[in-house]
Amino acid sequence: MRIASGQFSAGIDSALNLREVSGLMKTAADGGAELLVLPESSLYASSEPPSVLSAVAESLQGPFISGIAGLAKDLGLSVVVGTAEAHEGGLPYNTLVAINSNGEITGTYRKIHLYDAFGYRESDGILAGEILPPFLLTFGELRLGTLTCYDLRFPESARYLVDAGANVLLLPAMWISGPGKEDHWNTLVRARAIENTSYVVTANQTGPLATGYSIIVDPFGVVIANAGEAPGVVFADLDIERLAAVRRKVPSLVHRRFRIVPGGLPGA
Repeated sequence: MRIASGQFSAGIDSALNLREVSGLMKTAADGGAELLVLPESSLYASSEPPSVLSAVAESLQGPFISGIAGLAKDLGLSVVVGTAEAHEGGLPYNTLVAINSNGEITGTYRKIHLYDAFGYRESDGILAGEILPPFLLTFGELRLGTLTCYDLRFPESARYLVDAGANVLLLPAMWISGPGKEDHWNTLVRARAIENTSYVVTANQTGPLATGYSIIVDPFGVVIANAGEAPGVVFADLDIERLAAVRRKVPSLVHRRFRIVPGGLPGA
């Protein structure tokens, strides 16, 4: 499977963001990708408090996702992209949307772990998603599960997907810049690949707000693509034989003695 990761810096103009995304989609399609992974918060991103998101969030039938879906059909390209999904019951969700090459929405993931860290409170403007059985995208023998940004710091989230059959982890992100953050990003992404003997495909926003450096990591922890700091698209060929060979050499998933059981906080 040929996969692509696209990174850019979203702003407060959703129409301009859609044009940026459209350019990345065309580049990915021209490069022969079957799937393009795009960043978290591709609809709208700023340094404003998260409370502004209620005013800008869109339904999944709104112009942003509809525009991506239409182009996905035209290009014959599947896409996973992050948006702010309007919710009639209150605050919006931070949602990943999977769109197939026919322009159809095939699944969503609403971010579970909200970024109430480093002095920021995502929960002031975003509603946490419900813990549900994972939806997986299928490309041949590859099974792709989705995580969002801050979920990276919770290894059980990745293992929950792997227990459901995922062997590729997709991670759209807006990994905010700051001291040590690039090192955290690189270390944690590679750790999730190594401990799960799975591919990890990230798509991060670029500066000035986020760190960039979208990377694609193989099941042995080897970085096989790195987008650097600038907006653009990188490609990687995900190989089921490479995955199987790593899992034969390092059968840690077979040897493990624990399973992940979804639940609340201790005492909740």
